[in-house]
Amino acid sequence: MLLFFALLLPISMVAMEQNNGVFSFKLQDVTVKDIFKYIEKNSEYIFLYSTDKNLLKKINVDVNKKDITQVLDEILKNTTLIYDIDGKQIIIREKNASEKSQQKTTQKKKTIRGIVSDDSTQEPIIGATIRVNGSMTGTTSNIEGDFVLECAVGDTLTVSFVGYQDRSVLVKSGNIYAIALKESAAELGEVVVTAFGVGQKKESLVGSIQQIKPQELKVPSSSLSTAFAGRMAGVIAVQRSGEPGADGANFWIRGKSTFNGNTSALIIMDGVEISSTELNALDPEVIESFSILKDATATALYGTRGANGVMIVATKNGKNLDKPIINFRLEGAISTMTRVPNMVDGPTYMKMFNEAVSRPGCDVSPYSQEKIDGTIAGLNPYIYPNVDWFDEIFNKSAFSERANFNIRGGSSKMDYFMSASFKHSNGHLKSLSKDYFSYNNNVRNYNYDFINNLNISATRTTKISLGLNLSVADKKSPLMDVNDIFQLSMEANPVDFPVRFPANMSDRDFVLWGDKPGGIHGQGWYRNPVAEYVTGYKTNLRTTITANFKLAQELDMITKGLKFTGLFSFKNYSSSSTERSASYNHYYMSSYDPSSMEYKITRIGDEQSTALTNDGSRNGDRKMYFQAILDYNRIFKEVHDLNIMFLYNQEQYDINGPTTLFSSLPQRKQGVAGRVSYSYDGRYYIEGNFGYNGSENFAKGHRWGFFPSIALGYNISEESFFEPLRKVITSMKLRGSWGLVGNDQIGGERFIYMPTINLSGKGFTTGIDQNYGLSGPVYTRYENNSITWEVGEKINLGIDLQLLNSLNIVVDIFRETRRDIFQKKGTIPTYLGTGNTDVFGNLAEMKNQGLDLSIDYNKAFSKDFYMNFKGTFTYAHNEITKYDEAPKYAFQSKVGQSANVSQGYLSNGLFLDEAEIDRYNQQMGSTLGAGDIKYLNVSNMHGYGDDIVDVDDWTWIGNPTVPEIVYGFGPSFKYKNWDFSFFFQGVAKTSLFMSGFHPFGDNSLRNVLQFVANDRWSPTNQNVDAKYPRLTRKTSLNNTNPGNSGRTSDYWMRDGSFLKLKNMELGYTFKRMRFYISGSNLLTFSKFDLWDPEQGGGSGLKYPTQRVFNVGFQMTFNN
Repeated sequence: MLLFFALLLPISMVAMEQNNGVFSFKLQDVTVKDIFKYIEKNSEYIFLYSTDKNLLKKINVDVNKKDITQVLDEILKNTTLIYDIDGKQIIIREKNASEKSQQKTTQKKKTIRGIVSDDSTQEPIIGATIRVNGSMTGTTSNIEGDFVLECAVGDTLTVSFVGYQDRSVLVKSGNIYAIALKESAAELGEVVVTAFGVGQKKESLVGSIQQIKPQELKVPSSSLSTAFAGRMAGVIAVQRSGEPGADGANFWIRGKSTFNGNTSALIIMDGVEISSTELNALDPEVIESFSILKDATATALYGTRGANGVMIVATKNGKNLDKPIINFRLEGAISTMTRVPNMVDGPTYMKMFNEAVSRPGCDVSPYSQEKIDGTIAGLNPYIYPNVDWFDEIFNKSAFSERANFNIRGGSSKMDYFMSASFKHSNGHLKSLSKDYFSYNNNVRNYNYDFINNLNISATRTTKISLGLNLSVADKKSPLMDVNDIFQLSMEANPVDFPVRFPANMSDRDFVLWGDKPGGIHGQGWYRNPVAEYVTGYKTNLRTTITANFKLAQELDMITKGLKFTGLFSFKNYSSSSTERSASYNHYYMSSYDPSSMEYKITRIGDEQSTALTNDGSRNGDRKMYFQAILDYNRIFKEVHDLNIMFLYNQEQYDINGPTTLFSSLPQRKQGVAGRVSYSYDGRYYIEGNFGYNGSENFAKGHRWGFFPSIALGYNISEESFFEPLRKVITSMKLRGSWGLVGNDQIGGERFIYMPTINLSGKGFTTGIDQNYGLSGPVYTRYENNSITWEVGEKINLGIDLQLLNSLNIVVDIFRETRRDIFQKKGTIPTYLGTGNTDVFGNLAEMKNQGLDLSIDYNKAFSKDFYMNFKGTFTYAHNEITKYDEAPKYAFQSKVGQSANVSQGYLSNGLFLDEAEIDRYNQQMGSTLGAGDIKYLNVSNMHGYGDDIVDVDDWTWIGNPTVPEIVYGFGPSFKYKNWDFSFFFQGVAKTSLFMSGFHPFGDNSLRNVLQFVANDRWSPTNQNVDAKYPRLTRKTSLNNTNPGNSGRTSDYWMRDGSFLKLKNMELGYTFKRMRFYISGSNLLTFSKFDLWDPEQGGGSGLKYPTQRVFNVGFQMTFNN
């Protein structure tokens, strides 16, 4: 092409313009072929011709404001060539040969119709080329994969599309043809997105990288990460909450490799780092590719940022299309809570309370039998309340809707993709505030997300890209956190006060909210759940704007295969919050007459102002990022494939409106990275990477870290000796890698090597009357200039298999040793005088190892029936191998334990009676009684000769609280226009600990979970294996857990494993429309049934995960 333009320089030529299909240009002494190329270069038209014959004749042409047909007539008027125009394709053919062919086959010509689809997914292929061999007749498939073509019986058609193997089809007597194209591994390899968005051939990958198809992430949820669990090999993901706007999953790539500092994966979208919140806001409709980088070879280029793995998301770009493709999707969903903990009713609560206060030494008055009987009889609800607080506040179901509109199109000069997404959800709260006040404080979440990508081919070698993303989250909610409202509605006991008293009980114009004196809140209140919910509200508006500018310049003029890419990004996040709060007045029934049912109420404390007060805040941050890549990619003698890449990047992060000295200082990172990869004949691969990164968190001499990696690959199936096995083992590749990664996000603070001083930390008082005091500075953290990078050494071995051309298996085993983990020193003797001053250093080590597996099976049983099966399995186990500590007993050392395992006591049932207590020397900080938990003498079990069971008899118990095993599996089917799929997801090797739910309590009157009522130790049920110990009015340190300042033990430990029917979908496609119904969290199978085990430990009294039933409609059109 450069030669062509060089030839045109000396001749007379005026500018060519295209305006509504009108052309003007003047060319002299140029060939017909050169003119065709010139038109292609300066318009959207593409010329098709089978040979250069008769195209090399030189002519002069001068056209002025003529359309394409007039231009072609002028060019070909003195030649033997004629043309056909099909959209933007111009087919050039010989006039005489065509006429002779037409005379011979006039009776045989016919019109055929067909559809071109993907062989594995049966999805239509848009823009496939269908040509008649030996002629220039051809066409392309439309948006539905359909085509119409005139040909003759006996003709051979060639069907082709980028990324697929060409297919030849013989035209027979039939008029309808279904043509399925198979993916070309070599072609697809070009679009595998690796570090910094660089594409590598799939067959040449030696790192551990997994891609997931965006359609697999299309689940009925407002948060993208809820689709991760079980679908991505190597990703540990759990969803702990179903609260609207806060229902994203927690996820880690290959588990946790450190216990201090950052453990989260790096998330990159279009080359720029984003947060998990921004990831959750993404609509799957806008995602082009989703890659997970797991080993050191894949992540080393990111240096400090990629130590815990990398997720790379690429959004869609435009395409060179005759007409733009417009896509619209609308969904509406009904959600219910998966499992709400069952609480006892009022009479049962009172009976259990009376049982608790009947213990010796308790001076609390029980509920009278008259009150219990009145409550059972359902008498005056103000005197005998029996309030289901949860039912008062929450609906059984909630509604949400989502919509996406996107358009994709362009030409050879410019392409574009634009998307607008909308999400709305309300949650389960009833709109109660408007019954009492002038406002509605129910939860209302509105999310608006816009993505715009524009690519311009400025020249043949220069491409400019601009991306502009805007995300807006607009939320209105009660002043009290929704999770806290849920917990309060479950904890508040049902019998002590009604929701409110009648308005005629007072001459005041405010609501007479029910409450009880003697509580720990405010002026002796216990809190009314409904009043806490409806008084006040808050609004929050969050916006994130990201702008990316990218320049890609081919440098073939320097040397073939050289390319430069530059990226500049600016992101600004802002948040604006407003709170409107008010107090409420608390009343209790101070006296009543059971015979007349008359009662009096009294206000608790002072009268409270019910007027709304205002408060607000603003915060935000901004980030600038720059990177430059020089990439060299060249194939020599068709067998030597060489790639060399060098990269420089820098980043600056600032807080908008800083309030402290440190927060006012910009946070900067800087680094260079490089990669060299070589492959020989598609069989042998070697790749080396390095990252050299600087961090402000360390003192001089430790700020720069060098992190290399190396990987080898052997595509054994390309060897000649493998040929006999190919009918069974279609392909087989072995991979191995080693590398170092660095982490500077340690300690949770900046400049962690510096000392910190409290200028008035310690003092003394003196004087005759002890009225004179002085204070002085005290170190709270000592200086340590030796603190440096936390370094992880990663090893990965993998195998990629394809069996019978349909079953793909990828297996990786991995091991990471993380050294120099930041830790507070725990072995400083007290006599050294350091007191409460902290001493930190790189003191600990940890290893993390396991395997991840993925299988993918595709089978077409007929042209109408297709099946796909996908499964993943991930096992990741970490273990501390070095820790600075001084345990009392050797078995209590953290060395050899998982970072996520809990310490606690081993129980041995419940005490049967006082005689057994007298024989058993247990001293756990509270007076023991029959029905209390009995603990094992762990120190004696380990040979320490201690005959006392006390607080030092703890050990490490159970499995980690973060699952070590995550798996998923499920098929999808397609029959004609119908499609159906379901997916199971499960976890194993994880424990949860129940806490914070114990009845009554020291400072509260907490309600009782139904399981406690069903299976507890009591004087009438002296079962030493009961699920709950004896009831007490005051908290028993022996029987409760840390949620009640008690003891963690295996008595409260439960198996947290589960299997879920995570998703199910049924769809029907009619022409360009698809209708579907889907659901998520439909079934759960688990040994633990008090709440959804995926929520983890605690009381279960928090906003549950959601069971969603979704209806959707999608339409795609391009005319």
